[in-house]
Amino acid sequence: MNDSQYNLIADDLLLAVEEAIEDCGYDIDYEGAGGLLTLTFKNGSKIILNKQAPLHEVWVATKFNGHHFAYQDNQWRDKRAGDEFWQFLSAAVSKQADADITLSE
Repeated sequence: MNDSQYNLIADDLLLAVEEAIEDCGYDIDYEGAGGLLTLTFKNGSKIILNKQAPLHEVWVATKFNGHHFAYQDNQWRDKRAGDEFWQFLSAAVSKQADADITLSE
């Protein structure tokens, strides 16, 4: 994948996360700028999604840990655990919001 392809795919992912947060029915604030998307929860905790263009990855920092996702076989996968992005993000958002939230593309 070249840099242009990565940027398109990663930007689409961040936009899809914004839309999923808006549609989830739970009050989560978000702010996106320059390849960085911050989700802020009622309890003050945050999840930060960040494009890492030189590595062609998307990094996700939760209050519990950080994960690096790479695009493989048409989906974003955690490089360490192999988790699919949307399953991971749903679990992380649910944990930090203390609610059962399912996010999807």
